[in-house]
Amino acid sequence: MAAAWIALALSLKIALWATAINLVFGIGTGYILARKAVWGRELIDTVLTLPMVMPPTVLGYYLLVLMGKNGFIGQWLQHYLNINLIFTWQGAVIAATVVSFPLVFKPARAAFESLDPQLEQAARVLGISNTGVFLRITLPLAWRGILAGVLLAFARSMGEFGATLMVAGSIPGQTQTLSIAVYEAVQAGDDFLANTLVLIISVVCILILLFTSKLLSGKVPMHNLK
Repeated sequence: MAAAWIALALSLKIALWATAINLVFGIGTGYILARKAVWGRELIDTVLTLPMVMPPTVLGYYLLVLMGKNGFIGQWLQHYLNINLIFTWQGAVIAATVVSFPLVFKPARAAFESLDPQLEQAARVLGISNTGVFLRITLPLAWRGILAGVLLAFARSMGEFGATLMVAGSIPGQTQTLSIAVYEAVQAGDDFLANTLVLIISVVCILILLFTSKLLSGKVPMHNLK
């Protein structure tokens, strides 16, 4: 059972980091594509959405090519910062971030596009800066859709397997997440551990999906989340 709790703690850490990163970049990218006249906007949207439909192992291979010791990013990190991301929990964070990014980015863009621009314009007329408009008008009005995407991204990061295994491997206590631990337990014939891990993952994901469903349906008032 100790292995199950260690894998759970590691999965939670990776999922929290990946979700935090996606919260910043997903909201920023979604806002830019929703509000700014960007050249090739739909092409950029398509490329950023690819992780949602592309096999995780393919994404893992791309990350290996980029971040490996012979890759462009990997060589730069190793040479200038003496950092190696392969077979580390930080590499697992990057894999989970890439795989779950569209689940934050797409709802964020949709939420921003659904807002009435006249509300933002009225705030600017009253003398509120662009930053103030975003923080006091745009973000609060779009927060319900963004939060739903964030919760789904967290659940997806918790269950990530293919890309994480390719990039971080399966090192017990270091890179072995819950989903990888399930695979290893099945391979070893440890049915009790496999069933325990599957139960933990299932309960966490069901709770997140139920909360997300209620959030989107409006049954969870936003003031209760403050």
